[in-house]
This record gives sequence, C-alpha cells and structure tokens, in this order.
Amino acid sequence: MYLETFGLKEHPFRLSPDPRFLFLSKQHARARAYLESTVWFSDGFVVVTGEIGAGKTTLLEQFLSELDDNVAVARIHQTQVTAVQFLQSVLAQFGIRPFNMRKAELLDALSTHLRGLLAEGRRVVIVVDEAQNLDTTVLEEIRMLSDVGPGAGRVVSIILAGQPELNTTLDSPELEQLAQRTRLRFHLKALTEAETEAYVRHRLTVAGAEGDIFAPETFPIVYRYTGGVPRLVNTLCDTAMLVAFSEERGTVSADDLREAIEELQWTDYASRTNRFRTGVALDQEIVARMLVSCPGEEPQEYPLSRGRFVIGRTAENDIQLDSRFVSRHHAHLTVGHKSVVIEDLKSTNGIYFGGRRVRRKTLKDGDAVVIGEHELLYREGDFDASATGTHFDAELEEEQEED
Repeated sequence: MYLETFGLKEHPFRLSPDPRFLFLSKQHARARAYLESTVWFSDGFVVVTGEIGAGKTTLLEQFLSELDDNVAVARIHQTQVTAVQFLQSVLAQFGIRPFNMRKAELLDALSTHLRGLLAEGRRVVIVVDEAQNLDTTVLEEIRMLSDVGPGAGRVVSIILAGQPELNTTLDSPELEQLAQRTRLRFHLKALTEAETEAYVRHRLTVAGAEGDIFAPETFPIVYRYTGGVPRLVNTLCDTAMLVAFSEERGTVSADDLREAIEELQWTDYASRTNRFRTGVALDQEIVARMLVSCPGEEPQEYPLSRGRFVIGRTAENDIQLDSRFVSRHHAHLTVGHKSVVIEDLKSTNGIYFGGRRVRRKTLKDGDAVVIGEHELLYREGDFDASATGTHFDAELEEEQEED
C-alpha cells in the first residue's frame, strides 16, 4: 500500500517470521551461536525462551535456513499432543507415514531411521517450538530420543523453544534427568532503547529504504510504547507508516506515531505489562547477587534473577571478566528454583573452589569461586532482602567434581 510513497521494495514490518529481516542484537547473536553449537555437540539439549514476540521463531527460521544438506531437520509446531502423537509428528517430518503404528513400532521406526542417518554420516536437529505447552510425559519422551538406537546420541541435537514458563516446567522434580542433560539455556529479553532504534532502521534497510523514514524524535516514543518487544515494534511502526501515508507524507513524525498509538489504543508499555526492562526485568525477582573482585579493579555487583548467565572474557557475556586468563565463554551460572550452579564450559584455565579445580559447583550463600585473577562471591537474597524477607532457598546440596 505505502511502498512507493516511502521508496520501499517490500513491507518492512510484517508480523510473519522472515529470516532475511532478523536483527542480530547482542543477545540474539549469542542465542544463534548456542543454536549452532548444538549441531556440533550433539550430546544434550538447548533451551531458548523468550516473551511472546521476542523473536524466537524468526531466530529459529534463520538458524535452520543456514544448515547444510548434511543435517536432517524435524520441526515440530503442534505441542498440545500426547507422547505417541509427538513421535508420530517426528517421523512424519522425516517422510515416514507412522499413523497406524503403536508406540513400540514408532520407536523401532525412529531407531532404524536414526541408525541409517548415522551410517550416512549425517546429523539430526529436532526443533520443538512452543515447547511450553508440552506435557511432562512428552518432555520425558523427548529426553529419551537421543537414546533411541545405538549411536543416536552422536547425531541427534534437540532444541526446545518456548515462553518463560518452559523453564519452570523443566525445573520440576519429575524432569530432573532432562534438566541435567540440558547443555544450554538462554532467555531472549526485549531490546534496549538503542537496539530498538537499530532494529527499526535495519528492517527498513532490508526492505529497500535509502534514507531516514522515521524522524529521530520518534524512536524514544517507539521504545516507550513497545518496551523493545520486536513484534510490538512491528505493529506500531507499520501503523505509524499507514498514518503518514494517509497524510501523503514520506516520513513518519512524532505526531504520526502518537496518532498510531491512539488508533491502537495503547498506553505506555510499563503500565500495560509491568515488564518494562532496564537491565533486569521488573517482573523478575532478584534472588541473589554475584560480587566480582580483581586486584587493581573496582568491585562489580551483578543482580541475579532465575535463569542462565554466561561468564567470559568478551563483552557479549552476562558477566564479563576482562582478563587473558579467562576464556571467551568460560563458565555459565544457572539460577534455578532450588539451586544455583556454576559450571565450566571447557575453559583453558578452569574454575577453582577451595583451592581445587572443579567442573561443576552448587553454590551456597558466601561461597567464592576463582576464575583467573577474579574472585566471584555468591550472596543470596536481593539488595534489601533483610527488609523484605525475600531469601533464596538456602537448602542446597553441594555438588563438586575435580577435573
């Protein structure tokens, strides 16, 4: 409708996922790197979560579009299914008609197919989208997929993508084995204000824009009313462009944006959702903190909500330790419902606790681990936990393994 007015070749803000329009923010780039690692590790699960509209599906589409022909892909979208229906869906993705088979026959067919792929030197990626809808019995069946047939674990990679409640499900006691086999968890947060502006400009450029279509003063307004959620940004920007088009203008002004907001009947994002993010989301309870110190540097304090935090040398990490003794991605910290675990990511110099190198350590309040020249002191509770009475579960079982 408005393409000619704005000098565009295609619509920049469609709601349907299109990998060509993927904007790689720092966190989206990290999530893609984790997805790519699954093809090579093939010995665990990767879990990617995010709020509705955070860009999970677009990220998956882009990742899958770049896999070579040596990788067989099964993509499951329908997740409100039984365990038998799920196995049928997987086999159907591989071109096998499984609908008259019983469960034992389904497992045998899947085992045979995976052994055939192994013999051909191929790998398998099974992607389950909207995984938050899966029943625990289906998730347990998924865990067993990598054990179907001799050598399957060397070729099968499994990616679970879904909304944040997926993490809550995975932390349930009945799924402990699946949680232990989960190699990586990553949560896609909303874009920052600067990233939101870059996102809008990126999509316009991909669509063929050669100049500025949105006035500079519009970007803070876009962020205020979308919270940096990509799908909401698309909706608002598309509506604003329609408003400007109706007025026969080739640029979108702040007034056009305000009129679009009125048409959508939106209030600012913070009042609509109480999830406006500045660093840690306001709706995410800060349950602990990590105090990082190093000789000659100012100590740093990192608030921890439930989720996964990557520790490493480069800036894309959640906790950056800028030192030659620290690997690019050195360790990850998993803050769960009942435990907090730090685990080495096959780093060169390792993690030390009590003077001994450890691969994995469940932390208690006051525990300190050493990475290179840095000491990381774990403390439970929020900054004013003593006043609010909010404390993290202190009954943690210690797990310690020497390399």
